[in-house]
Amino acid sequence: MFRNYLSFKVVVAVAILGLAGTSCDSEKNTKESTVQSNTTGNPKIDKIKSMEGFRIEHLYSPSENEQGSWVAMTFDDKGRMITSDQYGALYRLQLPPVGDSSKPKVERLAIGQVQPGDTTSKVGMGYAQGLLYAFNSLFVMVNSRGSAERENKEFDKLSGLYRLEDTDGNDQFDKVTLLKQLKGEGEHGPHSIKLSPDGKSLYVIAGNHTDVPKMDAYRLPTNWQEDNIFPLIKDPRGHANDRYAPGGWIAKVDPNTNNWELISAGFRNAFDIAFDERGELFAYDADMEWDFGMPWYRPTRINHVTSGSEFGWRTGNSKWSPAYPDNLPAIIDIGQGSPTSLEHGKTSNFPDKYKKSLYAFDWSFGIIYAIQIDPKGASYTAKAEEFISGSPLPLTDGTFGPDGTMYFLTGGRRLDSDLYRVSYGNAKDQKKVELVANKAATADINKETKLRRSLEQYHGKPQKGAVDAAWPNLKHDDRHIRYAARIAIEHQPVSEWQQRALNEKDPQTLIGASIALARQGKKDVKNQLLTSLTTIDYGKLSESQQIDLLRAFELVFARMGKPDGAAKDKVVAYLNPHYPAKTNALNRSLAKVLVHIEAPGAVEKTVALMENAKDDQGEKLASNSQDLILRNPQYGMDIAGMLSKVPPAQQTYLATVLSQAKTGWTPELQDKYFAWFKNAFGYKGGVSYVGFINKARMMALSNVPKAQVARYDTLSGGSMLSSSGNDLAMGAPMPKGPGKRWTVEEATAVVDSGLANRNFEQGKAMFAATRCITCHTMRGEGGNMGPDLTQLGTRFSTKNMLEHIIDPNKEVSDQYASTVFTMKDGSSVLGRLTNEDQEKYYISQNPFAPDVIREIPKNQVVNTKLSRISLMMPGLINRLNGEELKDLMAYLMSGANKEHQVYKGNGQAAASTK
Repeated sequence: MFRNYLSFKVVVAVAILGLAGTSCDSEKNTKESTVQSNTTGNPKIDKIKSMEGFRIEHLYSPSENEQGSWVAMTFDDKGRMITSDQYGALYRLQLPPVGDSSKPKVERLAIGQVQPGDTTSKVGMGYAQGLLYAFNSLFVMVNSRGSAERENKEFDKLSGLYRLEDTDGNDQFDKVTLLKQLKGEGEHGPHSIKLSPDGKSLYVIAGNHTDVPKMDAYRLPTNWQEDNIFPLIKDPRGHANDRYAPGGWIAKVDPNTNNWELISAGFRNAFDIAFDERGELFAYDADMEWDFGMPWYRPTRINHVTSGSEFGWRTGNSKWSPAYPDNLPAIIDIGQGSPTSLEHGKTSNFPDKYKKSLYAFDWSFGIIYAIQIDPKGASYTAKAEEFISGSPLPLTDGTFGPDGTMYFLTGGRRLDSDLYRVSYGNAKDQKKVELVANKAATADINKETKLRRSLEQYHGKPQKGAVDAAWPNLKHDDRHIRYAARIAIEHQPVSEWQQRALNEKDPQTLIGASIALARQGKKDVKNQLLTSLTTIDYGKLSESQQIDLLRAFELVFARMGKPDGAAKDKVVAYLNPHYPAKTNALNRSLAKVLVHIEAPGAVEKTVALMENAKDDQGEKLASNSQDLILRNPQYGMDIAGMLSKVPPAQQTYLATVLSQAKTGWTPELQDKYFAWFKNAFGYKGGVSYVGFINKARMMALSNVPKAQVARYDTLSGGSMLSSSGNDLAMGAPMPKGPGKRWTVEEATAVVDSGLANRNFEQGKAMFAATRCITCHTMRGEGGNMGPDLTQLGTRFSTKNMLEHIIDPNKEVSDQYASTVFTMKDGSSVLGRLTNEDQEKYYISQNPFAPDVIREIPKNQVVNTKLSRISLMMPGLINRLNGEELKDLMAYLMSGANKEHQVYKGNGQAAASTK
């Protein structure tokens, strides 16, 4: 659910930027626009940017009332809000109407054995990441290990879907029914619950660390596999290494019969789902930020979730390409982030554009995206804009209330939590909307969607006429229709359509039918199937059809085994003349297939491609990566590092393919290949980048003669690596710890206990380990995003320094503050303004590449505003133990001078806090 960041009181990362000067908050309006900044005098509101005409109210702070950090919400049939603390109880709120400044009335719900007014720590029901009031009941998706596994004395419920009912009419839930226990917990565990468009069912979603429970029906065939002949490299740091297909999943639940039906799978950690006014379902799936820079990285994205859909998440580097025909693509890629909520505006009182929008909530960067979706064929196109954003604004959940306004929560991971309301226009304009199921509109359903839905009726079980209805649509121009047709066929007995598939002459139909047969047929048809595929005129196919065909070959190999004998010769003769191809996408598929079957010349061709491959222009994302750097500390710094020296994704893909090649090598080819790895270690990526490259290197080394291993290990950069192989040996120093959440008082007391005979080299190492050196100079060494700190010790006491390190927002120098540029399109650009002329602003956004300047046309800017938030993140010293903290403070006080008195035995006096 949430990233493992130190804190969310900031925009970005690095040392003591606020020490040189006073706080500054100025704003320059340049043009009228649809974007507005709030200036109410309430910092909880004024940090938020919203679209023009929308009013933001801060309603309540549960953390200020010792009620935890709220992450889920719903409204009951009386218009009251029910919420859940992530690690605590449920609460019910009576909210004031829009424009009424009175406080909400809040009560902790008494559940089961916990009586009203009980103030003990016992939690009867809570730990919810999903809530829904429907069918005169409260449905709770508990995400907890419970007492059975963790001896949680506060809460004894295990993860699962629960139904709460008030059977005695006292307005408290006294009956608790477990509908289904789920095996999974934590931030990739069970998540959200939504009511179906017809109001008769529930839809639930769970992350990829939650096992698919036994279902009563399956719209996605259950014989899922990894289906990737790409050499498997699991995450080097261990994430999700024991998780396999099908990943995160969505199910439909009848709450009365407790009948469960699997609808879709293949998600990483989609946290929430939403239906539009047509009754179509969408999910907002998460990325894997450790994969930055790798060719298998997938950004956060909005998926159109159709019946039986698969979205291709697999562990490690085995994630499927969105181009593969056996999964479906996103309707829009958002970029880096942490999805937490997805809503649709159909029950809102917002203007028409926003009433028809999806709202995607990102916890990492504090953005609610308004996603305008437009039907196209059997699916949608989409575009996104920043609807609401703020720093910090760790969004956890949102919903539309019975008054037609949007409510959202911030918090999570025990962070400070707040409840907000977003309304449009004046209070008198607000109209009550019925809190009932929204009947899916049918008048505007186009013919492609109608056809897709008609095919989806055949998903789940054998039905008469299914094959005849679906078969002609395997060659439909619309990808979603082709997909629905194939899933319909796969649910029918193979004996009804196997021979039809093998006899098929239409190329597109044959490809689709072959994919179905590879997934559902027996291995004894392998050679027949391969023979049929080689009858297709490859040159007459479009590029997307060629990718589909190559995927069909891959699935045959993955499911039925490598070809051999005459079958192998036939496949090699068919595919080899087309490799290399003209595009990176085709070369990936061809390289993977041909190297896997040890085609003659495949290694030589792939090494030649790998040496000179250039990446395609980056895909368009809703959020430009460089614009996110200064919105978030650690996560932003990972992005900054990667953008400073972006790894070559196509070369990395081909190098990984070659790691499985056992034949076809010459000494010259191996020299070129292994030398590539040494260069690859010089690029930047996510925290698993080095580990992935090294795992591929080690796999390749296992294929060389033992006598040559040492030579190729040296040639490929083995000496550059740490003992784990996951980091460079000469990387940034790491604290030994254990750290703690230092307060000013605790840190001051430790430093004041004595700084005599400190370790200069250790202090210098901690200056780097805390990333201070990224933005600050000491004696000419370091970055220039912040002030030179060489004279810091002559101007400030240690207590002053610690106050600004621990709370960098206390004072922010206008000289080093970042500037927020609000753009005409509603987006925000954040960076340090380095220059401007009549036409452009010039800004620096990347602490790792401060000399890379971005130009912003002034005619696209609505207003500029100095950020109230320091460019430095709090908690920089939280990884340090007491001795490491002392050495860092001595280094700062000395101005990096080895001859300073703090290193000569009388450091106690230098530590004065006066």
